[in-house]
Amino acid sequence: MPQLQPVVLKDAANPQVEHSFKPREISGGVTTLVESTGIPLADRRITMSLTRNSNGRIKPVIKFTFPVVDDAVVNGVSRPTVLRTNYAEVNFNFDSSSTARERDDLATMVKEILSGTSNPMAGGFIVNLEGIY
Repeated sequence: MPQLQPVVLKDAANPQVEHSFKPREISGGVTTLVESTGIPLADRRITMSLTRNSNGRIKPVIKFTFPVVDDAVVNGVSRPTVLRTNYAEVNFNFDSSSTARERDDLATMVKEILSGTSNPMAGGFIVNLEGIY
């Protein structure tokens, strides 16, 4: 069983910026990692959960919640306000008889297709919001 630990992820900026997500909690089977901004409503979060259904299927789920915050000035008072929030959710669904190799192959292929630089079709679809024809 993996131990909860910080995760550092690089963004798409040029040069790339490293974002450090630190463990926040494990509650109700959901692990939360946070990139703290000092303002809780602006914190970026990654959650991970693992469920098993009655048919023996195993579902690892990773969710990203990235708010975009700016200061709003009302009556001369500045306070952070969420302008919008961007989400991503990656769901896997494995048969209980799947092998570690099968799961690793699928995870690796998901990672590859999500990399806009190595896959222009998926990059255009996800990053540029272009339809596929």
